[in-house]
Amino acid sequence: MDAKTPAVVLVLTGPVRRDEVAGWCAAVREALAGGGGGVVVCDVGGLGPPGLAAVDLLARLELTARRAGGRIRLRDADPALVALLGLAGLRFQAEGQPEEREPPLGVEEAVETGDPAG
Repeated sequence: MDAKTPAVVLVLTGPVRRDEVAGWCAAVREALAGGGGGVVVCDVGGLGPPGLAAVDLLARLELTARRAGGRIRLRDADPALVALLGLAGLRFQAEGQPEEREPPLGVEEAVETGDPAG
C-alpha cells in the first residue's frame, strides 16, 4: 500500500462473541479486496478486558488478512492484550510502535573510547 492510500479502520468492540468472528473476517476480506498488500487497522480499544476470545479473533483476522495479501495493525491496544498476544506467540504491529528490528527514532548506539572499530 502506498503512503497516499489510507488504511481501512475497523473498530472492534467487546465482549467478543464467537458468532461475530465470521463477520469481522468478511470485513477484512472486503477491505483488502483488489490486492496490493493493504493494511487494515483494528482499533481494539473497545474490546474490554483482554482474554482468549480477543486473541482468537485477532489471530483469525490476521490469518484472513495474510491470505488476502495484507496485514493487520492494532490501534489503541491495551498493554495486557499485547502481552497476552505475545504469550500466544502472535506478534502484531501496533500504531505508535516501531516495526520489529527497527530502532526507535533518536536512539544512537554508544561507543566506548578505546573500543576497537569493527
